[in-house]
Order: sequence, then structure tokens, then C-alpha cells
Amino acid sequence: MAIRFNAATQEKIEKIIEESGYMIRFERGTFQSGYCILESKKVVVLNKFLQTEGRINTLIDLIPSLNIVPESLTPESRKLYEEIMGKLAAEDKDA
Repeated sequence: MAIRFNAATQEKIEKIIEESGYMIRFERGTFQSGYCILESKKVVVLNKFLQTEGRINTLIDLIPSLNIVPESLTPESRKLYEEIMGKLAAEDKDA
């Protein structure tokens, strides 16, 4: 899967997270990794100064640590979620 680093891709990835009950906020701050998770409130806070590519990479890195139930996603979101998880698993296997 080749991920395109554009606003449409970012929106699709954000939709996966939002369909899982999380709210995404863009704030300024000194985030070590570009994000922080307030798990008890299901809020993901991203550094608002990240460019689109940085936001997409950060969201992809975040997905495995979130409580996402694939069955609760729309078919389009589930397909992208499974592609992302497959890509991450392949990267872990190669590492």
C-alpha cells in the first residue's frame, strides 16, 4: 500500500479514529512524539504545527495504541484500517 500524503488521506485516517469514539484536537505544545493521548477522555491531541505528512505518519503510528474495534468501523474505514495494520505488521516483521 502506497500512502499518499495529502489532506484526503489525513481525513480518512482521522475518520477511523473518530469512528472509534476518539476526538482529535490540534493544539500547540511541546509534544515529544507529535501527539499525546488522554485515554480516559478518548482525546488525541496532535501538534498543530505538524505538516500534512507528519500528521499522517503520527496518526498511523498512533492507531495500534488506540482501542479500535474494526467491526465498529464503516466498510471504507475498516479497509484502510486493515491496510494500515497490515503495513505496520510487515514493517515489524522486517525490523
